[in-house]
Amino acid sequence: MKRYLFAYCPLPVAYYLLPITCCLLIIASACKKDNFITTADARLRITADSLKYDTVFTTTGSITKSFKIINENNQKLKLTQVKLAGGAASAFKININGNAVTEATNVELAANDSIYVFVSVSINPNAANLPFIISDSILINYNGNNRFVQLQAYGQNANFLSNRIITGNVTWTNTLPYVILKSIRIDTTATLTIQPGTKIYSHADAPFIVDGTLIINGTKNNEVVFAGDRLDNDYKDLPAGWPGIYFRNNSKNNVLKFAVIKNAYQAVVATAPSINANPKIILQQCIIDNAYDAGILCANTSLQINNSLISNCGSNVALVYGGDYNFTNCTVAAYSNLYINHKNPLLTVNNFAAQGGSTITANLNAVFRNCIFWADSSGFVNNEITVSKQGSNTFAVLFENNLYRGSDPTNSTLTNNLKNQDPLFDTIDVVKRMYNFRISNNNAPGVNKGIATTFTKDLDDKNRNNGLPDLGCYEK
Repeated sequence: MKRYLFAYCPLPVAYYLLPITCCLLIIASACKKDNFITTADARLRITADSLKYDTVFTTTGSITKSFKIINENNQKLKLTQVKLAGGAASAFKININGNAVTEATNVELAANDSIYVFVSVSINPNAANLPFIISDSILINYNGNNRFVQLQAYGQNANFLSNRIITGNVTWTNTLPYVILKSIRIDTTATLTIQPGTKIYSHADAPFIVDGTLIINGTKNNEVVFAGDRLDNDYKDLPAGWPGIYFRNNSKNNVLKFAVIKNAYQAVVATAPSINANPKIILQQCIIDNAYDAGILCANTSLQINNSLISNCGSNVALVYGGDYNFTNCTVAAYSNLYINHKNPLLTVNNFAAQGGSTITANLNAVFRNCIFWADSSGFVNNEITVSKQGSNTFAVLFENNLYRGSDPTNSTLTNNLKNQDPLFDTIDVVKRMYNFRISNNNAPGVNKGIATTFTKDLDDKNRNNGLPDLGCYEK
């Protein structure tokens, strides 16, 4: 019978104590996290020391902004007080961890955890015509420390118009801006005249509808501005912030001088022929910018436009289903940016439309003179001008003394045009959103390459009488 002998080797005491030590460490760590840190040097991070709100129209409120309060300690931290200094009377409202309050006490923050504080502002009307400043602060007290987040909003009184129909002859002045809610419509027999320097801000669901007549009397340095009503930094440059201006079938005798129409979904839309001998719309020394879909969209109507800039729109100019158009000394330009990729031609012209499963056509007459059509070479668009024809209707399209990128447009008469020569715009910086479409030097290809017209002033209201006019909306 075999015997097995085992040698007894005693293990060190530490071996037996290791599990106990680990348990004690875990328990100690858990206890530490369950304890509150009470020292004044506890680490608390607040993600903003101030919240600023750009122009907020009285009674309409503003977006909600937020910041985080972060406990960067390995122990719990108690916020003795988080308080809106102005209390219930403040124009600002706060929400702490999901609770709408003016003050919260004994707010517990777990180790390495955080809470959100949301802040909105609503400003009551007062007697001031000019912008005014509303201020407040939020106090955060913990372990004897006081920290503050400063709040500041620029308030502005305005004329608020909701679902308004304009009748008779009405004049808007620049005393206060106009804020359009839901919609506004100029009635068929009405005329709205807008004086220099007037600002019109439309809500996201508020189209500006013209069934009658719109007269804009802007001047250089006192332009009439149309834009969305969100003026805070995150939204003020976004396209599609409001629907746009719509000139419908019976609208007539519209004249827009020194108007700036920006950040719309479709900036200027016109339908149906003029009901008299005048063009349905005359645009003179205007800027149409940053429209998400179309800068100018015309369907079988009439438009005369001179010395104007149409820039950085989804489709800058679309003239469809025929009509009568005259473009003189305009700059039509687009560069892909954070909001809009340049994927469509700058100018689309045709004489047809789809209706009820079939194609209908109409007469077309279009003249483009002394214009620049230029965009970045992003690879999406080969030809910045497309002209298409169907049917046997009258079809006349003239390009005379223009500069454009791409091949020569078909179905057109071409005279003295410049092709694929960089116009040398002054400044194009997409990252910084800097677009200066003036011409940078006297040797630019479009300088003195136009033909004389009846329009003697450029978009800067500078004279064009020094030799032949330059191409585009700006005279070098």
